[in-house]
Amino acid sequence: MSDGGNTDSTSSGGGEGRDFFVSYTQADRPWAEWIAWTLEEAGRRVLVQAWDFTPGSNWIRGMDNGVSHATRTIVVLSNAYARSVYGAAEWQAAWAADPDGATRKLLVARVEDCARPGLLGQVVSFDLFGITQQAARAALLRAAELAVSGKRAKPATAPPFPSGPAAAPARPPFPDAGSQPAAAPAAPPGGIHIGTISAPDGQAIGVNYGTVSHTRNSPGR
Repeated sequence: MSDGGNTDSTSSGGGEGRDFFVSYTQADRPWAEWIAWTLEEAGRRVLVQAWDFTPGSNWIRGMDNGVSHATRTIVVLSNAYARSVYGAAEWQAAWAADPDGATRKLLVARVEDCARPGLLGQVVSFDLFGITQQAARAALLRAAELAVSGKRAKPATAPPFPSGPAAAPARPPFPDAGSQPAAAPAAPPGGIHIGTISAPDGQAIGVNYGTVSHTRNSPGR
């Protein structure tokens, strides 16, 4: 059975030689252990209170050793952690050792939707919540690799060409006077003029909508 990649059977609680110290509050212990296991499975050496601060050890000293001697600190950030006095002491010590982030000594992994308190808000974080376990594992290992290597996050393949928005339809031309159709003749009073019908007896019948008028042609007219 895999032991998560951890070949160190001792639990001295010291941070010497450790790649990462996992800073968390007890409410987030499951997340901290998952992070530690995933990193050690990938070959990283991790210091985490749940496994390394064993009975009889001084956990305050272990915490100080972790922040002081581990190469980097990973904060398991949640609302509970943001309220933790000891959590604040740990991330602030890591931040003070690398305030401009040049060596990427402080990594922030959010495990729920929460604000980043104080100066922690200036550190670029990554999220492990709201995604699949496979995606979370990939995000964690990528963050660790970028921190250790100091490389950029440039993808291995070219990004797709960003197609622009669909072209807007051409504006219809302004209808000037020359392009307008001739106006229909005005309707006479009483309705809309339809036409004139000649009857066989010489009568002319003018038909209006709603009105029928009879006009007899008189001789000489």
